[in-house]
Amino acid sequence: MTTPTISAKQVKELRDRTGAGMMECKKALTETDGDIDQAVELLRVRLGDKALKVGDREATEGTVASYIHSNGKVGVLVEIDCNTDFVARNDDFQSFARDVALHIAAAAPLYVSEDEIPAEAKEAELRVFEQQAADKPEHIRPKIAEGKLKAWMNDHVLLNQPHVNTDKYDGKTIEELRANLSGTAGENIVIKRFARFAVGA
Repeated sequence: MTTPTISAKQVKELRDRTGAGMMECKKALTETDGDIDQAVELLRVRLGDKALKVGDREATEGTVASYIHSNGKVGVLVEIDCNTDFVARNDDFQSFARDVALHIAAAAPLYVSEDEIPAEAKEAELRVFEQQAADKPEHIRPKIAEGKLKAWMNDHVLLNQPHVNTDKYDGKTIEELRANLSGTAGENIVIKRFARFAVGA
């Protein structure tokens, strides 16, 4: 049985309809063979209507958190948005923002989400991985290249990365932490953008 290829466009459409996180949408689409309507139903069962409704609300409040490493050579600014000023000032929200900034300093992601990766960058990486798999049997080369591309994205996409503080977060990804906070706060939490500065980089 082959796993269906889920496009970024399908994920975006499901996110627009449900407000669920990117990874949740991708998982639901994979499980329903790319059927958007079935994926909406699956997410309603899995996350509940309340969790999905928060995604419809525009995130216009939030905070900009910063982190400067103790040696003064790495610094990060990250913008994290939510729906209300009340949540923006909440200790859990502020703590999450600081921890995301710290993670970015340590893990050096290039993108917030997979949607942000330019198509040409993905295609270039895929070509390299296909060439690396050239000595393998022809019928498994595409699968090997796709697997390597997925691993590459996990290394470079913030939401896909497990938080660097494994003692505190037990291997949970930034997306899992964001989704948990969103559910607890009852608001749409969005990691909007970040900038990482490193001396000499």
